[in-house]
Amino acid sequence: MDMPHSDACFIKAYPGETTEAFCDGHIAAFEFFGGASLSILYDNTRIAVARILGDGRRKRTRVFSELVSHYLFEDRFGRPGKGNDKGNVEGMVGYGRRNFMAPLPRFASFDDLNAHLEEQCRKRMGDKLRGHGGETIGERFERDRAALQSLPAVAYDACDKQSARVSSLSLVRYRGNDYSVPTSYGHRQVLVRGYVHEVVIACLCSGRAEIIARHPRSWDKEDFIFDPLHYLALIEQKTNALDQAAPLEGWQLPDAFATLRRLLEARMGKAGKREFVQVLRLMETFPPDDVEAGIRSAIARGVIGFDAVKHLVLCRIERRPPRLDMTLYPYLPKAHVAATSPGDYLSLLSGGES
Repeated sequence: MDMPHSDACFIKAYPGETTEAFCDGHIAAFEFFGGASLSILYDNTRIAVARILGDGRRKRTRVFSELVSHYLFEDRFGRPGKGNDKGNVEGMVGYGRRNFMAPLPRFASFDDLNAHLEEQCRKRMGDKLRGHGGETIGERFERDRAALQSLPAVAYDACDKQSARVSSLSLVRYRGNDYSVPTSYGHRQVLVRGYVHEVVIACLCSGRAEIIARHPRSWDKEDFIFDPLHYLALIEQKTNALDQAAPLEGWQLPDAFATLRRLLEARMGKAGKREFVQVLRLMETFPPDDVEAGIRSAIARGVIGFDAVKHLVLCRIERRPPRLDMTLYPYLPKAHVAATSPGDYLSLLSGGES
C-alpha cells in the first residue's frame, strides 16, 4: 500500500494471493500507518470485484463489502488493463523488489521476512525524494496521518469462511487439503475459517459455534494435517493401532512418555497400553508440559498408573502437595493394620454368651 502525497509505503509478503491475504494486508497496513485511508484505488481483482456492471460501476464481493463497511473507506477502481491509473503502486512494487528483495533474502518464516520488510519501510521514512522541497518522506507522512480515519476498536476478522462436512475419517477438506477434527464430530457440518497461517474449524454445539480444531495452514496440495489428540479416543478402544495409526506417525513426545509406556506394559500387559493412551488423553485437557511433569513425578515416586499421573498433574496445576506421599502430612495419625488372630473372635463369642 502506497500513500500518494508522502510516498510512504507498506509492503508485506504472503504465500498466495487469496481473500484472507488481501484482507490481512489491509489490516496490517492500517496498523502500520496508524489509521485507515479515506479512499483507496484498486485494480479490478476478483477478490474485490465480483462483476463490472454495464455503467462501469463495480459489484463488490461479499468479503470486500465487509472490509469496506468495517473501515468506512471509499473504494475506487482503475480502468481494466490500464496499469498507469495506479502508477504509484506499480512503481512501488518495482522499488520494493529492487531495494528490499535484492539480493534475494532468505528467512526461516514469513513472519521473519515481513519483519524485515516492515523495518525497510520504516527506514525509508527518512529518505528525501526529488521535488519534495527537501522534506523527508516521514515529514510529509505526518500530513497524511492527520487525514487518516481512526481505526475501529476491533480489527476485521481477515479470513475465508467455508462450510464443510466432516468425513468418516474425521477429516475436513479445505482448499485441497485435509485437516483433522476429533472423532466424535464425524459426519457433522462445520464452519472452516481459513486465515493466512491458520485454519480454525468450528461446529454448532448447544446452539453456539464451538471451536473444535486449530491447525497451521498448509499451502501444499493434497496434504494431510493431523492432530494426534483428535484420534486418541478411538485408539483407546483399539489399542493395537497405537503404533500403526497414520495420525500418530511422527508424533514426537518427550522421553518420559516412552519410559512410562514401557513400565505400564511390563506390569500390566495389554491393559498397560490402554492406560498409556489414557495418559496421552490428559493432553486433551491439560498443557503438555504439565502432563510431562506429572509423568516424571509419577516415575520418580514409583506410582505407575493413569490415576497417579492425573492426580499429580492436578496437584501441579492447583499448586497443592500430592497426597501420594504421606510424609507431607505429619499431623495425621498413621494407620497400622495387624493380622487378626482366632483368639480375637473367641473373645467376641465369649462376650456374647455373658
